Amino acid sequence: MADHNELGKTGEAVAAKFLEEKGFDIIERNWRYKQKELDLIARHKNYFVVIEVKTRTTDGWENPKEAITPGKIRFIVEATEAYIMEYDIEEEVRFDVVTLIPNGADWKIEHIEEAFHPTL
Repeated sequence: MADHNELGKTGEAVAAKFLEEKGFDIIERNWRYKQKELDLIARHKNYFVVIEVKTRTTDGWENPKEAITPGKIRFIVEATEAYIMEYDIEEEVRFDVVTLIPNGADWKIEHIEEAFHPTL
Protein backbone atom coordinates (compact mmCIF):
# COMPACT_ATOMS: atom_id res chain seq x y z
CA MET A 1 0.00 0.00 0.00
CA ALA A 2 1.30 3.47 -0.86
CA ASP A 3 2.58 5.66 1.98
CA HIS A 4 -0.26 8.19 1.55
CA ASN A 5 -2.82 5.36 1.82
CA GLU A 6 -1.18 4.14 5.02
CA LEU A 7 -1.20 7.68 6.41
CA GLY A 8 -4.89 7.99 5.54
CA LYS A 9 -5.81 4.70 7.23
CA THR A 10 -3.79 5.63 10.30
CA GLY A 11 -5.48 9.04 10.38
CA GLU A 12 -8.93 7.45 10.19
CA ALA A 13 -8.09 5.15 13.11
CA VAL A 14 -6.80 8.10 15.17
CA ALA A 15 -9.91 10.13 14.28
CA ALA A 16 -12.23 7.26 15.28
CA LYS A 17 -10.49 6.88 18.65
CA PHE A 18 -10.59 10.66 19.19
CA LEU A 19 -14.32 10.77 18.43
CA GLU A 20 -15.10 7.72 20.59
CA GLU A 21 -13.39 9.50 23.49
CA LYS A 22 -15.76 12.44 22.84
CA GLY A 23 -18.78 10.12 23.14
CA PHE A 24 -19.35 9.23 19.48
CA ASP A 25 -20.56 5.72 18.67
CA ILE A 26 -18.80 4.75 15.43
CA ILE A 27 -21.18 2.51 13.47
CA GLU A 28 -19.34 2.29 10.13
CA ARG A 29 -15.81 2.76 8.85
CA ASN A 30 -15.12 3.14 5.14
CA TRP A 31 -18.69 2.48 3.99
CA ARG A 32 -18.56 1.93 0.24
CA TYR A 33 -20.89 3.69 -2.17
CA LYS A 34 -20.23 3.35 -5.87
CA GLN A 35 -16.46 3.74 -6.33
CA LYS A 36 -15.92 5.85 -3.23
CA GLU A 37 -16.52 5.66 0.50
CA LEU A 38 -17.70 7.53 3.54
CA ASP A 39 -14.83 7.56 6.04
CA LEU A 40 -16.73 7.33 9.34
CA ILE A 41 -20.41 7.14 10.22
CA ALA A 42 -21.43 7.64 13.83
CA ARG A 43 -24.16 8.50 16.25
CA HIS A 44 -23.63 11.30 18.72
CA LYS A 45 -26.29 12.56 21.04
CA ASN A 46 -29.38 12.89 18.82
CA TYR A 47 -27.48 13.07 15.54
CA PHE A 48 -26.53 10.71 12.75
CA VAL A 49 -23.06 12.03 11.87
CA VAL A 50 -21.09 11.50 8.69
CA ILE A 51 -17.42 12.34 9.22
CA GLU A 52 -14.93 13.11 6.48
CA VAL A 53 -11.37 12.52 7.67
CA LYS A 54 -8.51 14.42 6.04
CA THR A 55 -4.94 13.57 6.96
CA ARG A 56 -1.88 15.38 5.65
CA THR A 57 1.79 15.22 6.53
CA THR A 58 1.91 19.02 6.81
CA ASP A 59 -0.32 22.02 6.32
CA GLY A 60 2.41 23.81 4.35
CA TRP A 61 0.78 23.27 0.95
CA GLU A 62 -2.87 22.78 1.71
CA ASN A 63 -4.69 22.65 5.00
CA PRO A 64 -6.53 19.31 5.11
CA LYS A 65 -9.95 20.95 5.41
CA GLU A 66 -9.33 22.77 2.12
CA ALA A 67 -9.48 19.38 0.39
CA ILE A 68 -13.24 19.23 0.98
CA THR A 69 -14.29 20.45 -2.46
CA PRO A 70 -17.85 21.09 -3.69
CA GLY A 71 -17.60 17.85 -5.70
CA LYS A 72 -16.56 15.92 -2.57
CA ILE A 73 -19.47 17.44 -0.66
CA ARG A 74 -21.92 16.40 -3.42
CA PHE A 75 -20.61 12.83 -3.24
CA ILE A 76 -20.80 12.72 0.58
CA VAL A 77 -24.39 13.98 0.52
CA GLU A 78 -25.39 11.49 -2.22
CA ALA A 79 -23.77 8.58 -0.38
CA THR A 80 -25.37 9.67 2.90
CA GLU A 81 -28.80 9.72 1.26
CA ALA A 82 -28.18 6.15 0.01
CA TYR A 83 -27.16 5.02 3.51
CA ILE A 84 -30.20 6.68 5.10
CA MET A 85 -32.52 4.95 2.64
CA GLU A 86 -30.82 1.55 3.02
CA TYR A 87 -30.81 1.58 6.82
CA ASP A 88 -33.96 3.65 7.46
CA ILE A 89 -32.16 6.31 9.51
CA GLU A 90 -34.48 8.75 11.26
CA GLU A 91 -32.09 10.98 13.26
CA GLU A 92 -31.14 14.46 12.15
CA VAL A 93 -28.02 14.34 9.96
CA ARG A 94 -24.86 16.31 10.58
CA PHE A 95 -21.68 16.48 8.48
CA ASP A 96 -18.41 16.84 10.39
CA VAL A 97 -14.81 17.00 9.26
CA VAL A 98 -11.79 15.84 11.25
CA THR A 99 -8.39 17.01 10.08
CA LEU A 100 -5.16 15.43 11.25
CA ILE A 101 -1.52 16.35 10.85
CA PRO A 102 1.24 14.32 12.52
CA ASN A 103 3.06 16.29 15.20
CA GLY A 104 6.03 14.20 16.30
CA ALA A 105 4.63 11.18 18.15
CA ASP A 106 1.28 12.94 18.54
CA TRP A 107 -1.34 14.44 16.20
CA LYS A 108 -2.69 17.91 15.61
CA ILE A 109 -6.44 17.23 15.41
CA GLU A 110 -9.20 19.64 14.48
CA HIS A 111 -12.84 18.52 14.71
CA ILE A 112 -15.24 20.75 12.78
CA GLU A 113 -18.85 20.04 13.70
CA GLU A 114 -21.43 20.94 11.04
CA ALA A 115 -18.58 21.57 8.62
CA PHE A 116 -21.01 21.94 5.73
CA HIS A 117 -24.67 21.70 4.92
CA PRO A 118 -26.09 19.98 1.84
CA THR A 119 -27.26 22.32 -0.87
CA LEU A 120 -30.93 22.15 -1.71
